[in-house]
Amino acid sequence: MKNKEIPKIIVILGPTSSGKSEMAVRLAQKFKGEIISADSRQVYKEMDLGTGKVTKKEMGNIPHHLLSIASPKRRFTVVQYKNLALKSINKILHKNKVPVICGGTGFYIQALVDGLIFPEVKPDWKLRRKLEKKTVDELLKQLKTLDPERIKTIEKKNKRRLIRAIEIVTKAKSPIPLLRKSPIHCDVLIIGIKKEKEEIKKLIKKRLKRRFDKGMVAEIKKLRKQGVSWKRLEEFGLEYRWIAKFLQKKISYNQMLESLQKDSEHFSNRQMTWFKRDKRIKWVEKYKEAKSLTQKFLK
Repeated sequence: MKNKEIPKIIVILGPTSSGKSEMAVRLAQKFKGEIISADSRQVYKEMDLGTGKVTKKEMGNIPHHLLSIASPKRRFTVVQYKNLALKSINKILHKNKVPVICGGTGFYIQALVDGLIFPEVKPDWKLRRKLEKKTVDELLKQLKTLDPERIKTIEKKNKRRLIRAIEIVTKAKSPIPLLRKSPIHCDVLIIGIKKEKEEIKKLIKKRLKRRFDKGMVAEIKKLRKQGVSWKRLEEFGLEYRWIAKFLQKKISYNQMLESLQKDSEHFSNRQMTWFKRDKRIKWVEKYKEAKSLTQKFLK
């Protein structure tokens, strides 16, 4: 890449279990790239099987950034992600390589690509304690009144995120003000992996079975032994929520499997709701299409 050229970045996104990591690795191998994860749970250490984190073998000798960088006992924010991702992008560009952003957390991707600026709202512990007493349904109703746009994309069973969204909109006295700026002066190609709903259901089921076989329950038991509270584990949602409930004997093994499958399918639908708002995304079904788009983009 010549110095006078505008840097180019590739984004690979899609719903859970759609094969983002594999496609990102193949593109990075083909076009001399390095991968930056855009997953809000894969940033945490010791959370590998539960988040479907790419294994060392699956990385195919491609450097991966922003995996396993935070303690699960502490909260990692979108602001922290954006700042670290920008640093990683600059490092990769300095090596004359192509940054490939890969993940399914739409909010992380948007914050990075569009350079969203977030209001600095400090924690209001009094308000949080008050909100903590409310049910998820009550919090959803309150947020819907305060910020009807945010309700469309937020993880509706995640009490922590609901409370934080209400806290921000309450303290800012208006719906979350997001300012669009350009954090990195670069061209961005956004590729989305398109799968039919029925195919995603099957892929989720197959992937969950593989991760259970590899010891996903044991991984979550280990996190608990290391001092991660049940409440915190449930806050991580999906695998962590339902396995934590099972380990606390709140539900049976079969109830856990059934709930996790359904919750994962709903999560996939929410991801697609988020992505469909972005008309820049070029949807592909196969690697060949992604390779062709990338080839043209990098010329």
